[in-house]
Amino acid sequence: MSASSARSPRLVRAIVWLLLVLAVLASVWFFVWRKPAAEAAPPSAWAGPVPVKVVAAKREPLTVRVKAIGTVTALNTVVVRSRVDGQLLRVAFNDGDTVRKGQLLAEIDPAVYRVRLAQVEGAYQQNQAQLRSAELDLARFKRLAEQESIARQQLDTQEARVTELRGALKSDQAQIDDARLQLSYTRIEAPIAGRLGIKRVDAGNQVSAGDANGLVTINQTTPVSVFFTVPETQVAPLREAQRGTAGLAVEAWDRDERKLLGSGRLVAIDNEIDVTTGTLRLKAEFPNADDILFPNQFVNMRLALSTLDDAVVIPTDAVQYGSKGTYAYVIADNKATVRMLTLGPTEGDRVAVTQGLTAGDQVVLEGLDRLREGRVVRVVDTPQPAANSPLRSGG
Repeated sequence: MSASSARSPRLVRAIVWLLLVLAVLASVWFFVWRKPAAEAAPPSAWAGPVPVKVVAAKREPLTVRVKAIGTVTALNTVVVRSRVDGQLLRVAFNDGDTVRKGQLLAEIDPAVYRVRLAQVEGAYQQNQAQLRSAELDLARFKRLAEQESIARQQLDTQEARVTELRGALKSDQAQIDDARLQLSYTRIEAPIAGRLGIKRVDAGNQVSAGDANGLVTINQTTPVSVFFTVPETQVAPLREAQRGTAGLAVEAWDRDERKLLGSGRLVAIDNEIDVTTGTLRLKAEFPNADDILFPNQFVNMRLALSTLDDAVVIPTDAVQYGSKGTYAYVIADNKATVRMLTLGPTEGDRVAVTQGLTAGDQVVLEGLDRLREGRVVRVVDTPQPAANSPLRSGG
């Protein structure tokens, strides 16, 4: 057999394998890689004007506020304790009552203290009678001394006796006052107006002046205090805003910041910054006439530092952030234009723009992901802020 005849089957097999590989590649290209012409270039909105929603930049007041978390605290808290020892005859309040200052809360058995008062009053009357007799004797001794009928020493002794009895009478009067005071302490009255807690002792129990727990606690919540902190970076603007004012306006909102719980005034600033947290502690006071603010309640605080009377304002959602800085898309002649911005203070969902926009500029609010410089747009459904919307009211 010749060499050429031996190579022929190998050549045939190689050609067959090559054809099979080409067929597989062709199938993969046809069914996987190749797409129909209609699918390769589908008609889409990217080829036409981009639909966008816009909002007009407005010139309106903007209040600069500091937000913080606050804790409601009773303006005054008093633990009502007995000043004397004795058996508690009755409790004259219910748990959770609102009481006025001087209102009777409880009464201790006064019998022991009435007896003591009677004793010191009796001693007072005895010394008073002795003093009256001594004063009469002294008057007679003076007349006799003028006539030189008695010795001078006897007169001096009588004068000393009168002085001694007068001092004893003052001591008796002090004991009477003390006994009356102790008797008055058997009536336990509210030292401040406020709301009572749950009573800690019942009638019939023995109470003492040294009891640390007391009978009940009173919290004064009308008005009420709220303590909160601000970052160290806000201290300088805060002190600047506080100069020349009777108290900066403060608002307390619920946890979701949807309901205003009360409006009050800043009344105190701590004298140092907490180095562990880098914050400054503040105290605000609220009238709380409706008693909606409750001790130890957590609230969202808004402290108004200043008001920009004529600021150019846009929604914060319209502001974009890129490598070159802060910008927004502005619509002019149905085309989108990038406008670089310098931002001012923010309040809620509004932000002031100090440079880059003027009042009336149409700023893109929705459809931002499809825009680029010079892109043709179609404005749809331009929102008109309601009278009580955040954009208009500063909510």
